[in-house]
Amino acid sequence: MKDESISVFDIFKIGIGPSSSHTLGPWRAAQQFLNRLEATVGLEEVAQLKIFLFGSLAKTGKGHGTNIAVILGLSGHDPVSIDTGEMDTILEQIVSSQMIALNGLVKISFTEKEDIVFLMKETLPFHPNGIRFVAHCKNAGEVSETYFSVGGGFVVQEGSDEKANVNMPELPYPIDYSVDLLRWHQKSGMAIWEIVLENEKTWRDETAVRNDLLNIWHVMRECIFLGAHTHGILPGGLKVKRRAAALSDRLLDGESCEDYDVWLDAMRKRGSGFQYTLDWVSCFALAVNEQNASYSRVVTAPTNGAAGVIPAVIQYHVAFCNGSEEDVFRFLLTAGEIGSIFKKGATISAAMGGCQAEIGVSSAMAAAGLTAVSGGSVEQCLMAAEIAMEHHLGMTCDPVGGLVQIPCIERNTMGAIKAITASQLALQSDPENAKVSLDNVVSTMWQTALDMNHRYKETSEAGLAVNIPISLSEC
Repeated sequence: MKDESISVFDIFKIGIGPSSSHTLGPWRAAQQFLNRLEATVGLEEVAQLKIFLFGSLAKTGKGHGTNIAVILGLSGHDPVSIDTGEMDTILEQIVSSQMIALNGLVKISFTEKEDIVFLMKETLPFHPNGIRFVAHCKNAGEVSETYFSVGGGFVVQEGSDEKANVNMPELPYPIDYSVDLLRWHQKSGMAIWEIVLENEKTWRDETAVRNDLLNIWHVMRECIFLGAHTHGILPGGLKVKRRAAALSDRLLDGESCEDYDVWLDAMRKRGSGFQYTLDWVSCFALAVNEQNASYSRVVTAPTNGAAGVIPAVIQYHVAFCNGSEEDVFRFLLTAGEIGSIFKKGATISAAMGGCQAEIGVSSAMAAAGLTAVSGGSVEQCLMAAEIAMEHHLGMTCDPVGGLVQIPCIERNTMGAIKAITASQLALQSDPENAKVSLDNVVSTMWQTALDMNHRYKETSEAGLAVNIPISLSEC
């Protein structure tokens, strides 16, 4: 999809795990449907509500919490503001009472097992992640709307242009391809982050852009800290043991750290050797995605399944390269534009493109961002993004039990390390000698996505999902 005006805040969204396409997207779709009902017949007209899940949403929806997201969205809760510690209580009350209060206002009868229908063998043509809401009204007949969760929390209503779901002003520096970035750089002399900032000022002033992006970072680092200090078993039935906290404890010899700043100082004091740094990068990425798997608050970057890559690379830069908040600001602006280019030219949905669309894109974004704050040129930033994606091409999405745990959590550590490696390679290279451009690799990634068998696109019907001794019923 070209000619879109995508903000960096469309790429980075605060939400709830475990999946941007299977949790955040359906949650937003439920909210949109409620808005539709309020604007047409009124919520008080609704007598019964049924939800039908299609394709990948049906096949892996339970493992990704799609049913939970829909219920919370219909109940009037928002993923940005909901108290994650209260989610279980809210859900238990709805299930036990067999009643749901639409938007927290109008109570109707609701039985989850009957009113949320998983259509395992049906896929809608527009996108594998389809969700249909059907409201049976007292006097107004039936109101039905179908939505598609197209990745990264983006939602498209059936029959509408995807552009209509994005705020689309005319930007001073429109960008569809990486060559557009290069052209604007050559004309203006600005770095990627500066070009993106000028575009962002179409939506909000510079102070707001800065404050809101730093808030995104603060949510990311809080997620890292909490994940690195929480022990236990992840929910869902696979009985996956959390590893980030144990790794942090070992690296700090059991030293207690009551907050993020103390923890940061403690890790810095113990050195900066290669193996030590490598262990911390893995810890950062594990921490975020263990939180994501636990229905905690994370930042979609550009998806939830790949939410640990960018925070891990930023945290690496802050902890071991003396990175500042100004660096974080520039990193996120740069990375956000790379994510936008992939969304426009390919996909950021694993249901459409496999895991190359999630871990691959996040690694490319992180590589470009790190290169930007490490003194790299615009050309080197684009080269770093290309290198990172090139070595994720063809990666399948095969979540065991439909859960965002195996192999998803570990893949974030790999994506983060590849991003750092790609950045280092680009910083030590002359982009004039590069044989593959970022636009080449975006196009190749999309062609690969189209060629990939659907069983390897977030359906849990192939790969690791069927080759280790666990069944969907156990989850």
